[in-house]
Amino acid sequence: MRAPEEAYAVERFEQAAALLPHELRQGVQRLSTAEKARAEEFRLRAGRPPMVADPTGERTVPGCGQCPITAADLTGVLEVASQASTHTVLDRVKSGFVTVRGGYRVGLCGSAVMKDGEVCNVKQISSLAIRIAREVPGAGAEVLPQLWEAGTLQSTLLLSPPGGGKTTLLRDLIRRISDGVGGPPLRVGVVDERGELAAMYNGVPMTQVGIRTDVMDGCPKAAGLMMLLRGMNPQVLAADEITAPEDVEALEQAAGCGVALLCSAHGGTPDDLRRRPLYRRLLAGGIFRQAVLIELRGGKRNYRVVPLEEGLR
Repeated sequence: MRAPEEAYAVERFEQAAALLPHELRQGVQRLSTAEKARAEEFRLRAGRPPMVADPTGERTVPGCGQCPITAADLTGVLEVASQASTHTVLDRVKSGFVTVRGGYRVGLCGSAVMKDGEVCNVKQISSLAIRIAREVPGAGAEVLPQLWEAGTLQSTLLLSPPGGGKTTLLRDLIRRISDGVGGPPLRVGVVDERGELAAMYNGVPMTQVGIRTDVMDGCPKAAGLMMLLRGMNPQVLAADEITAPEDVEALEQAAGCGVALLCSAHGGTPDDLRRRPLYRRLLAGGIFRQAVLIELRGGKRNYRVVPLEEGLR
C-alpha cells in the first residue's frame, strides 16, 4: 500500500475507532500501522473478546483477550454513534444496521421487537459490527472502460459475496461516470437506501460521488428509483444490493426508459444468480448485459467483466 493510501486508510480506522469505548480504543491502538490500514471491521459480541476483521479473517484486539464485551460496552457504542440518542437509532434498525456520520455502518444483533409481522426495533443488543468505510479512488479505473460499448454505457451488475467490495467499486464507478472520467459525463441518480454510497450528512455527501450525481438517501430502492426517474431525468441509475421483487420491477421500468443501470448483488458467479428466482427474472429480462465479478486473491481484489448470458447456460 502506498504511503498516501495507507495514511488515508489509517485515518478512517481512527475515525471508526472513535465509536469504541475508551478501553477498546486503547486496545486497537496497539495494532501496527499496516494492521490498521488493512482492518475492515470491529466485531463486538457480548461475553466474548473484541475482534478486528481484515481480508484474512478475525483476530482478538491486542491485550483484550481476557476482556469480554459487556452490555454496557455495546450500549456505549450506540450512544456515541447516535450522539446519546440510542432509542432514535434503534428505531431505524429494520434492516439490521444503522449508518452514522462519515458513512460508517454499525450492524446490530439482539432481540427483535415485532409489530404487524415486521421488525420495528431491536432490544437487548448482543453483537455489533462496525464497518470501517473507506473510499478507494481508482477502484473502477480498469473496469469502467469495459462497461462502454459503441459509446453507450451498458447496464452492469457488480457481483461478490458479502464484504467483497461491491459498494467501494460502485461508488468509484458512480464518481467517474458523473465526472466524465474515461468517457462523456452523465447525470447519475443514486438510491442510497443504507447511507453507505454517499454517506449524506445534512444533505451533503460525505464521500466523492461526482458533481452530476443526485442522491435519494434512506429511501427504499423501488420508490427511490421511480422518484429519480420521474423527477431528475437521470442518464444512469445506481443502487446497492438488489434484494426484493419490487426492486426488480422498478429496474424493469427504468430499463424500458433507456436508462443505464449500475447495481450490486450477493454472489460469486453468474450461476449463483441463476439459482435464485429474483435474479433469474433479471437475467431472463436482459436488464443487465454484463457483470463485474469481484474476486479476492491473496488479500487483493481482482475484477473480471463477463457477459451475463453466461449465467443462462
